[in-house]
Amino acid sequence: MSNSKENNGGVKPAFGKKTQGAVKDGVFVYTGALTLDQLCKRIGVSASDTIKAFLMEGKMISLNTLLGDDLIAEVCLNNNLDFKKEEGMGDDDFTKVPIFNKDNDKDSRPCIVTIMGHVDHGKTTLIDAIRHSNIANGEYGGITQEIGAYQKTINGKKITFLDTPGHEAFTAMRARGASITDIVVLVVAADDGVKPQTIEALDHAKAAKVPIIVAINKIDKPGANPEKVKSQLSALGLLSEDWGGDTMMFNISAKKNIGVDKLLEGILTLAELLDLRASNDHPAIGSVIEAELDKKEGSKATLLVQNGTLHVGDYLAVGEFYCKVRKMTNEYDKALKSAGPSTPVSVTGLSGVPVAGDRFMAFANEKEARQAANKRAQSMIGKNDEGTSLADLAADAASGATPTINLIVKADTQGSAEALKSSLEKIDVPGAKLTVLHCTSGDVTQGDLILASASHAVILAFSVKVPAMIKEMSKEKKVEIREYNIIYKLLEDIEAALKGKLAPVFHEVVYGHAEVRNIFNASKVGQIAGLYVTDGKLTNSCKVRVLRNGEVVFDTALSSLKRFKDDAKEVLQGFECGATLKDRFTLVTSDVIEAYGQEEIKNG
Repeated sequence: MSNSKENNGGVKPAFGKKTQGAVKDGVFVYTGALTLDQLCKRIGVSASDTIKAFLMEGKMISLNTLLGDDLIAEVCLNNNLDFKKEEGMGDDDFTKVPIFNKDNDKDSRPCIVTIMGHVDHGKTTLIDAIRHSNIANGEYGGITQEIGAYQKTINGKKITFLDTPGHEAFTAMRARGASITDIVVLVVAADDGVKPQTIEALDHAKAAKVPIIVAINKIDKPGANPEKVKSQLSALGLLSEDWGGDTMMFNISAKKNIGVDKLLEGILTLAELLDLRASNDHPAIGSVIEAELDKKEGSKATLLVQNGTLHVGDYLAVGEFYCKVRKMTNEYDKALKSAGPSTPVSVTGLSGVPVAGDRFMAFANEKEARQAANKRAQSMIGKNDEGTSLADLAADAASGATPTINLIVKADTQGSAEALKSSLEKIDVPGAKLTVLHCTSGDVTQGDLILASASHAVILAFSVKVPAMIKEMSKEKKVEIREYNIIYKLLEDIEAALKGKLAPVFHEVVYGHAEVRNIFNASKVGQIAGLYVTDGKLTNSCKVRVLRNGEVVFDTALSSLKRFKDDAKEVLQGFECGATLKDRFTLVTSDVIEAYGQEEIKNG
């Protein structure tokens, strides 16, 4: 790889360089599948002897047979070797490669911070105050901010801030596997207190399992009451250190730059406790913060180097796209030759526009980067992340697996929401784990879907609307939304799912419509209707409703369905047929027959 550091006289291999296995201290460590020939060469045994051993067991294996984990294990054990498979270290999908490795990451790195909070509570003002103090140090002479991330140096140590547009963007990135934040700073206005969006931001941060520091802002305003804010937050599970808890809370005025330095020092203190580590000499790996198609520069992306060092001249796979790093700049549009861990940079020249949250990785050459990006693109065709449903959970529990469920609860009133949360948390099923990630009043929103998608959660909607658009989006995101209007039924379903005894849920499906164009009277069967299927289909066993002038006037089922003189199982749109009703009813021409049925709701 270009510009990488040498180690033991050679170039350190890139993450994407395929190394399928080697023996270390009597253990064969490998990734992915290997052929018999590859395995035997790597562990130093005779391939012909191994083939003979398999033949004795009745297994037909050749040199080019691709071996699964069970056969690799068998060969190793037969040759007095232990074995270990390292997940995600192959090059089939570089986005599965772990970003950090505790055994190898020995260098300290700057912490990465996201600022979240209610829209009017001073998040942007705090960001501006931090930027201004950086510029005031004369570092870059007040050059305009170029990208949505920046660094602040305090006491000789750097802090990286991500200027994301809010908690939904934060969680949307996490839904794509980009766990990029080390610390969340939650901004709450001292004169306004905790608001619904404050709770949402807090729940998103908790779901991401990220440490939280609270900035109680606007302490200079009339009516400011920091102690009231602390009380409100304590009810949400955040107890201030000066109240005997473990959450750092700082009184600040971002507008007047009061207490901001103490907040930054608090961030450094927490970062030191977290002991954040990376490896400076690894090839770069990280995540996309944002991307766009620039009219002048083409595809452009802001990348956060999370581990390793990125150099000018490196080849990158970025999600489904690739590039050679010909130029990279920091937030002040200053050109950089290299960027270490926790450094945000802007790069151009990508083969397409990636998505925020996409993974990137440095490869040894352009061919490998292009191949990795192409494989990633192919693997994403028609693929959606697996969702979570109560039915899946119940099936897991019934099979003996330990059931774990995350829930998002939306209710018609805040009182109902709190009652539901309390009742859900009292459900006690041995071995099961239930977590209520977010619980509040109001209709189901896009933000709820994003949080559910990222956290593999089920949404429970109690006596609230689920807009049609949200229902459609939930299908795309593989998020199950369950609607209830009776509390005990909701609680019964959750407990049954945790016990593996959840009953299936059915919903009505309309199969099609047919217009009555002719009527024939028969003494044995009564009326025979001559029908024309206008949309969908009719089946010989479906339930039907008779619509007259748009209103339902009769509900029954078909007793027969024919095409000409032959019985038919189904008749599709655009065809004529004859049908009789199970129950006697006097049809008239222009009546509409609506075919419907009940189908089990299944996740995905």
